[in-house]
Amino acid sequence: MTTMAEKVREREPLAAGVPPRGPDERVSGESEIRRHELAAFLRHRREHITPEQVGLPRGSRRRTPGLRREEVAQLSAVGVTWYTWLEQARDIQVSVQVLDALARSLMLDSNERAHLFQLAGAVDPTPASRCTTITPALLQTLEQLEPLPACIQNSRYDILAYNRTYGRLLCDLDEVPAEDRNCMLLVTTNEQWRSSIVLLDETVRLMAAKFRAAMAGHLADPAWKMLLKRLCAESEEFREVWERHEVVGARSKTKLFDNRYVGRLTLVHTDLWLGPVEGARLVTYAPTDGESRERLERLRLLGGGC
Repeated sequence: MTTMAEKVREREPLAAGVPPRGPDERVSGESEIRRHELAAFLRHRREHITPEQVGLPRGSRRRTPGLRREEVAQLSAVGVTWYTWLEQARDIQVSVQVLDALARSLMLDSNERAHLFQLAGAVDPTPASRCTTITPALLQTLEQLEPLPACIQNSRYDILAYNRTYGRLLCDLDEVPAEDRNCMLLVTTNEQWRSSIVLLDETVRLMAAKFRAAMAGHLADPAWKMLLKRLCAESEEFREVWERHEVVGARSKTKLFDNRYVGRLTLVHTDLWLGPVEGARLVTYAPTDGESRERLERLRLLGGGC
């Protein structure tokens, strides 16, 4: 039986001999539009970044207003020909690792980064992307825990949300780009964060062991692989510890911090899991003595950043 919708379509005239487009053609057309938008976006960003901004010499013979294609390719660790094809809107596959590298090389802010991934038809795996775990109720809980430092982390050590005291505990966390707010990355590459930890070597070794244990369930996850690659590339210390193949589960532990504003803090670290599977967790630090509690209160009341 012919439906009414089919009868209507039969009566609709075709445009000047052009057959109707099928689903595959529409998808192909949308993909082509995305590729051209992506190419234009990359070119625009490249042309508006100076060599000095990324630590490159300008030279006397430079004619391009911003970075050259080969410079972006070098900064992103991709081939020049491949990057050129990307700016030419060629039909090539782009991994999330490459998109992440391009976002860093082109110094994209959070909105520009989200736009880049959207144009590429990919999901940003970093904590800069929206996390549905962080509800208004959880944010209120973090605030109510003051002056106790507290944050929401996932099993990859990404810091998804935090209260004021936690943001001043180890470094000026507000000044750290959202995609770099990862405890494993900070403890191996951020000097201010590292200088605040009293037992640094032991902490790095324990965190790497916990990271390895957690990664066993995410070996094919692009976000985990991307973080591991970055850690190995940016920290010789991490590479050495990682090669030990040590594993350890989550556990509470008394920790010592040397905060640059209030001095030595002795705190008990506790993980409170937010679901039946070990994923997102509420991380809290409770003082072990009156002096540490008083210093946490002073840290909370500081008017400036950490």
